[in-house]
Amino acid sequence: MAEHAMRRARQQMSEEEAWALVDEATSGVLCLVDADGEPYGVPLSHARSGDRLLFHTAVTGHKLDAVRACDRASFTVVAADDVHAMELTTYFRSAICFGRVRVLEDEAEVRSALRVIGERFLPERPDVCDAEVEGAIGRVAAIELRVERITGKQAKELAFGTRS
Repeated sequence: MAEHAMRRARQQMSEEEAWALVDEATSGVLCLVDADGEPYGVPLSHARSGDRLLFHTAVTGHKLDAVRACDRASFTVVAADDVHAMELTTYFRSAICFGRVRVLEDEAEVRSALRVIGERFLPERPDVCDAEVEGAIGRVAAIELRVERITGKQAKELAFGTRS
């Protein structure tokens, strides 16, 4: 995978900071390429397990078709988006994960992924999460993005504390 140097390297976040943004965000955009070579960006909620991002989806549809057509993908989160019109700028923080994506086919893998997602969004009720996961098996698909590289960037005003 080609790695491009960030043009404004002083605004680049550390890998740990970028992962923290991914963990903070509740959703992002999964960017895929479908079988016709068309880009397809779809907003999704996500959960992380190590270097893997996990998503749930319907058992059929464009998203799954695209994942099966091309295993390269990225996932983008924006954790700050504060427009400062008079300065003609936006104070932002964002991260992009790059890697390989696949549909989880094994029922145990699907169950595990759904549990990770459920525990992220409903940590105080594991009983409810377990019941939902068991009821979803066979009716819900799961996708895994194994992250090979992550980058994060922030507005110079946030990076260097020069906010007005």
